[in-house]
Amino acid sequence: MVAAMRTAAFFDMDRTLLSESSTLLWIRYMRERGELPVSYILRFVGAMVRYQLGQLDMVEMTRRLAKDLAGEQEAQRATSTRRWVAEQVVNFVAPEGLRWLDAHRKRGHRVAMITASPAYTADALAEHLAIPVEDVMATRFEVRNGRFTGRMLEPMVIGEGKLSAAQEYAARNDIDLASSYFYTDSIADLALLERVGFPVAVNPDRPLLKVAEARGWDIVRFY
Repeated sequence: MVAAMRTAAFFDMDRTLLSESSTLLWIRYMRERGELPVSYILRFVGAMVRYQLGQLDMVEMTRRLAKDLAGEQEAQRATSTRRWVAEQVVNFVAPEGLRWLDAHRKRGHRVAMITASPAYTADALAEHLAIPVEDVMATRFEVRNGRFTGRMLEPMVIGEGKLSAAQEYAARNDIDLASSYFYTDSIADLALLERVGFPVAVNPDRPLLKVAEARGWDIVRFY
């Protein structure tokens, strides 16, 4: 007898489960601690401006910013990120998002986090949310001999890359995407939204709001 496939609820992290961008929270945190060189802040701000102007896509921006990690010890990054998440990021978890997480768990659904943000942030936040690390899909970086090489592992978990990550996860865990849910705020995640049976726009950006309204998708507010 073939076992029935399971339903999953995929949740984006930034501006979905979190009411803020974790990247901006990290820049602010490191700047306040005096641990972030001005040159890095200027490069980051420049990249963000180019991204918002449509002159640089998220993948290319992440590639460029990843170069700044070259030579840094992975263990040190993981430790500092875990401390930052515990001190600050957990304060930005949307209470309504927690209620939706709990509702899916009560229905027997497998809850997963899927985000373009670095795995060090996602893994630490997932632990706080009682999401097992095997249910976290996030952007990861190449490491050799315990140190970052300055390159990210591709494809990045955004756009088609996020869809690929979800499909691989579904295949590993006998998940039926057609009966699954995906919660996100961004039009960048359209590929996965179109693949699941129950797409949900959470505090959507303007382009996603237009698509969700046109297609009759659920629109909810977590914050």
